[in-house]
Amino acid sequence: MARPLRKISVSVLVVFACVTNGENGTAAEDKAKQPNLLFIIADDCTHRDIGCYGGQALTPNIDQLAKEGMRFTQCFQAAPMCSPTRHNIYTGLYPVKSGAYPNHTFVKDGTKSVVHYLKPHGYRVALSGKKHIAPQDVFPFEMSGVKNNPDMDAVEELFVQSKDAGTPFCLFACSNEPHEPYTMGDPSKYDADKITLPANFVDTPETRAEYVKYLAEISYYDWQVGECLRLLEKHGHADNTLVLVVSEQGSSFPFAKWTCYDAGLQSALIARWPGKIAADTTSNAMVEYVDVLPTFLHAAGVKRPDVLDGRSFLPVLTGKETHHKDFVFGLMTTRGILNGSDHFGIRSVRSGKYKYIVNLTPEVAFSNVAMKDAPFRSWQAKAAAGDAAAAEIVRRFQHRPAEELYDVTTDKLEWKNLADDPKLADIKAELKNQLAMWMTAQGDKGAETEMEANEHQARNRKKVDKKSTTTPKKAGGKKKANSQK
Repeated sequence: MARPLRKISVSVLVVFACVTNGENGTAAEDKAKQPNLLFIIADDCTHRDIGCYGGQALTPNIDQLAKEGMRFTQCFQAAPMCSPTRHNIYTGLYPVKSGAYPNHTFVKDGTKSVVHYLKPHGYRVALSGKKHIAPQDVFPFEMSGVKNNPDMDAVEELFVQSKDAGTPFCLFACSNEPHEPYTMGDPSKYDADKITLPANFVDTPETRAEYVKYLAEISYYDWQVGECLRLLEKHGHADNTLVLVVSEQGSSFPFAKWTCYDAGLQSALIARWPGKIAADTTSNAMVEYVDVLPTFLHAAGVKRPDVLDGRSFLPVLTGKETHHKDFVFGLMTTRGILNGSDHFGIRSVRSGKYKYIVNLTPEVAFSNVAMKDAPFRSWQAKAAAGDAAAAEIVRRFQHRPAEELYDVTTDKLEWKNLADDPKLADIKAELKNQLAMWMTAQGDKGAETEMEANEHQARNRKKVDKKSTTTPKKAGGKKKANSQK
């Protein structure tokens, strides 16, 4: 007897299986051909801290997945904040076009999401864990979650019911880790005295203590990934599922989240698709989160709507192509974020070699909530005590020039600004032109758009569907704790 239907919510892992012709044949035949899609996403995790990306976090499950599939070295998102990122993934639209460009935001009326595109083709579309999206009618997922994390009981139930009914699923498993405060995982697995801090951090005891707890939370996220994959295997879905695991934007330490540096915009992306994606491979193709939805539709045999900004990178996954995009774009607004500058807009464009950043109001000091945390306060204290290196790092975090240009292949921390180098004038002009064309196409008016940010925030909107911003309690049944094993 089939179990009663439960609403489910998943937000961090995406799984695909075989490509289908979609509407050809009978409905039963179509369902049998369609792949499952599983997308697993972290929260505030700098990509380069994950083990298989050279990081210090212990991530055995993610590392093993990379051996079984394809690891991308150049995946990016359009905004270094949680809410715009999630709207970006589920709608296939860049943030300004959808309206979801500040944090705590919502999309414009009439916008469609992955649910509207896949459900008519027989998919159960679910999200388990962190949501941060609005309004609800644009995102009518089957929802579930436990304290902003995936509910593994609900995930398993979805897998069981889909198997019994022969129905394909698209699941977004969304973790809340390693978002601060860092309370999950086992920090004792890391030695604060032996870890290596990024070169653009100020080395203080407070920073080391917090960084260890952050690494432990990445390990907890890795456990969640492992649980999703174990359940997939347990219920016979592994061979017919395309799985995408990503890290989201960077950590809340300085120079990552809330910035347009690579530590803020670049993401880990690992894809597994047995029989379709070659094992233990690496792709240098530039892809974006906005491309995830078109890729899912392509895998499911559903025609890509012209309204979408993203493009499918399925040919890259299957080895038919090695190139996807020449440029990727980013934007950041501080208006409305916690402890944020009233208006400090950032726009960026990146090629495979260079990153160009425009700070729309360089006369304004950059500020965010990270400056209230113990690590940054310890940086300020060290600077005030006369440490010149600490003082320079603190200054650079708070005060940005109008233009920044970096060779991201040799300067991964984006520390040597080349914007005034006459030898790179043509490169800067080309990137500047590409950014201007993108902004025009998106309806982005720069400083004017920044000043309108509050109008696009759900928490400042007069009529907000509260159901779209809170996790509903799951009805019925005794719930097991989702503890790390």
